[in-house]
Amino acid sequence: MSIFISQQIIFLQSIENLLNRKFKADYPNQKWVTDISFIHIGSQRLYLSAIMDLYNNEIVAYELSNRNDNQLVLNTIRRAVEKQKDVFGIILHSNRGYQYTSGAYHDMLHQFGVISSMYRKGNCYDNACIESFFSHLKTEALYTHNIQNVQEAQKVICEYIQFYNLERIQIKLNQLPPVEYRRQNMA
Repeated sequence: MSIFISQQIIFLQSIENLLNRKFKADYPNQKWVTDISFIHIGSQRLYLSAIMDLYNNEIVAYELSNRNDNQLVLNTIRRAVEKQKDVFGIILHSNRGYQYTSGAYHDMLHQFGVISSMYRKGNCYDNACIESFFSHLKTEALYTHNIQNVQEAQKVICEYIQFYNLERIQIKLNQLPPVEYRRQNMA
C-alpha cells in the first residue's frame, strides 16, 4: 500500500502545469479547463462539474450530482468526449483535488488521449477561467432566484449554461456568444 501511495505521489508531482496561465487557445479543442463548484440549496448541496474550452469559453460538458466524487468528474469527461468525438491531444487543466488525482481519472484521460495539466497547489488563479464562469453562473442566475429545491436549481443551471453558450455575449469574443464565435471563426 505505501509503495503504491509513494508511486502515486511521484506520478502526480510529475504532472506539469502546461497552461501556466496561458488561457488563450488558437483553435477549438486545444485547451480545456475543468473544476467543480458547489451550490447551497437550503441544507443541501448540489455539485456542478464543468469543462470549458478556452478557445471560446464554451462549456463543452457538465454534470450535476448530490455527491462530490470521482464519478461526477468521470461522467463530465464522458459527456465531453461524446460531444466532441475526437479529443486526442487536448490539454485538460484541473486543480489537484482528489477526483483529478485519482487513478480512474488519469486512466480515462489516457484512454481518450487527453493530456493532463494541473495547477500549482493552492493557486486558484491558475484556473481563473472556469472559476469566473462559476461566479457568473451564481451571480447572474442562481442568486437572482429564490431556489427552493434541487430540481429547481438543476433547471436554472441547465438553462443558464445554454444561455451562456448560445446567447451571452463576451467582450473577449468580439461581442459574440461562445458558440457563435466558434461558428464564425471556423467557417
